[in-house]
Order: sequence, then C-alpha cells, then structure tokens
Amino acid sequence: MISDPRPAVSVVGIGADGWDGLPETSRAVLRAADVLVGGARQLALLPAAECAGERVPWPSPLRPAVPALLAEHADRRLAVLASGDPMFYGIGRTLTEIAGADALRVLPHPSSVSYACARLGLAVEETEVVTLVGRPAAGLAAALHHGRRLLVLSAGADTPAEVAALLTERGFGPSRMQVLEQLGSQRERLVGGTAETWQHPPGDPLNVVAVDCARATGALRLGAVPGLPDEAYENDGQLTKRHVRAATLAALAPAPGELLWDVGGGSGSVAIEWMRTHRSCRAVTVERDAVRARRIERNAESLGVPGLRVVAAAAPAGLAGLPVPDAVFVGGGLTAPGLLDACWDALPEGGRLVANTVTLESEALLAERYRRHGGELVRLAVAHAVPVGGFTGWRQAMPVTQWSVTKSSAGEPS
Repeated sequence: MISDPRPAVSVVGIGADGWDGLPETSRAVLRAADVLVGGARQLALLPAAECAGERVPWPSPLRPAVPALLAEHADRRLAVLASGDPMFYGIGRTLTEIAGADALRVLPHPSSVSYACARLGLAVEETEVVTLVGRPAAGLAAALHHGRRLLVLSAGADTPAEVAALLTERGFGPSRMQVLEQLGSQRERLVGGTAETWQHPPGDPLNVVAVDCARATGALRLGAVPGLPDEAYENDGQLTKRHVRAATLAALAPAPGELLWDVGGGSGSVAIEWMRTHRSCRAVTVERDAVRARRIERNAESLGVPGLRVVAAAAPAGLAGLPVPDAVFVGGGLTAPGLLDACWDALPEGGRLVANTVTLESEALLAERYRRHGGELVRLAVAHAVPVGGFTGWRQAMPVTQWSVTKSSAGEPS
C-alpha cells in the first residue's frame, strides 16, 4: 500500500481580488480543506458556500503559536491563507522553518510587488523592495540613493505619511511618491505627490508605496560603500575617521548574514557601516559610556540600521552571553585586562579580528599578538591639505596601527 504523498499543509496565496482572482487549483485546495487558517481579512474573502472548512484566525503573537496549531490539526486537511506570494515576506517562510519544506504545498499568487511594477511599468529585477511590516520605518534610510526606485511594503494606512516624513527628514524631500491601494481588486486606487508636500489623508491599509528617490540640494550624499562622511555621524570626537574606517571595513570583510562585535563602539560608525553593506548583516556594539551608547542608537536609526544592538557595558564583561561573532573589531580599550583574549576565544574557525590603536602602549600589545598569531600589521597614515599662509600644506592626522588576522581551526591564523 502506497502512503498518501500529499504534504500536510497547503499554503494558498490570495490577492485583494479574493476568490474571483484564484486559479482553479487553489480553489480546489480551499474547497477540500477541513481547516482554513489565515488573517481575518483573508478568511473573509472566501465564500462560505464554496469553503466549508472550519475557519481559524491567526492568534497573536503568531510565530509562537504555529507549532501548537499545526499539531492540533495534524490529522486534518489544513490550508493556510497568505497575502500574495507566501514566500515573499510572507507566512511561507515561517511555516518552512517550523514544519520543513517537504511538509508544505505552496500555491503562490502574484505579489503586491509584481502588481505594482506592472502598473508603474517598472522592471521587477531593477526595483529595490523594502518592507516596513513589523519593522521600524528608519530602516528605509539605508536604501535612499539619488535616482533609485523603491517599493515600500506598508504596515498600514499610516505608512505613506511616515515614509514621506522620513524622506523629508533624511534630505530626500523632493522624492516622488505614489501610493497604490488594493492592488488587483476592483477598488484599486493610486495617489501621488512629493514627500515634502505630502498631505494625503490615510487611505486603505492594504497599500504599497513607490518612491523615486531624489536628494534635496545641499543634502549630505551617502554612498553605498564604507567610508561615509564624518559629518554623517553625531559624535564627541570618538569616531573612527572616514579613511581609516573604510580601510577597517575592508579588513573586516563583511559578508551577507554575518555578525560583528564592535568593541568600544564610540559613535558606532564601524558597526553601522558593517550593517549597511547588506540588509542581512548584523552587529552588536559594546560601549561602556551610557551617553555614547545612546548616541550610537541615534546614529544607527539616522543611517538606516535601527536593528544595531547596543550593549552599554565595559568589555570584556559586556561580551558575556553575546551570540558567536563572525568578526570582531576592537576600536577602544585594548589594554583592558583580558579583552583581546576574550575576543580571540569567542571567534570560530574562519573568524576575523581587527584592532586599531593610536597609542604606543596598545601598539606594543598588537605587535606582541602579531608575533604570536601572525596576520597583518599595518600603519595607516592620512594627511589633509590645509592653508599655510597663502599656500597649501599637509596636516598629518595621528597614525593608526591596525592588526588584522583570521583564526584557523587550530586557533592560529590561517
């Protein structure tokens, strides 16, 4: 006897056009389901005459409730409703992580992004998507570059005004905004304007915001690579300066999904620019001064990485309990007893450590570690042209000694 090969859970994407917009394959799954799970809005789109299964609204918070809900209905045909494409910022990812891909049958519907690009004549592959669903609006700031087109997935009716305010505050007030509501339904609507003049009242909560980024005259230009202008940071002088910062990030070599420990955060610049290299990069900065720790949080929000975790504590004690890093940067406190050892011991195989200093005492410490572990020891010297009477000369900044090393499986450099 052959066992039933059908997956335990069907995940059905549905659009704002509801039942009428579903293909017959998706309709058949929903008709046959014993249990229909989804948001209240999605469940209301299914006609009772066609879908007789028990209707179960998602509880809140959702993710912790999923395992128990799946277990409760394990012996019944279960269909989960999702907005648009379940695997695009949808419930499909959560279900895959919990139940496994083999337990699911996913039937996608066109996403709001596909609809928006179709309506506006945008190439999907050239349009960057930023979601604000369950995320702070400040994260949008990292995607703002003059001439770029963005699609912002809204958290609700108030999101367009929130986006307009952020764009204006970050120097992108002239940006054109278009809000597309109820995409794919008979109630589609589009309203537009510029961020700095946005006065439209809140509309339908089911909306997507299209942004044509335009930087205001005189606004600070922020590039896409490490080495942002020093003026981008609120600081009290404890700031890894621009050229040294760029060299430091090059040595740290961030890759998507990796985690950085930034020890002695100062103004948070290294951790912030680590996270700006890719939206999946994560960082924890440890800063003993509470005033500076709060300043780091403000800088992170301003520069589009509000997810930066700030630990207001002295190292090495403040490192206890932190998740295993892929890389560690030590920008201050090198002479604290046990600090370098704690950072080194925390690194896994292939992990990178980079330490900067301007003092002779810390330089001697790095030279000793270089002799012990190898790696690369360099001195970074930067000079700026300044007026000298009626002429121009060089003003030398304090040289920075930098040690960088990659840890091998034996605890020695690779």
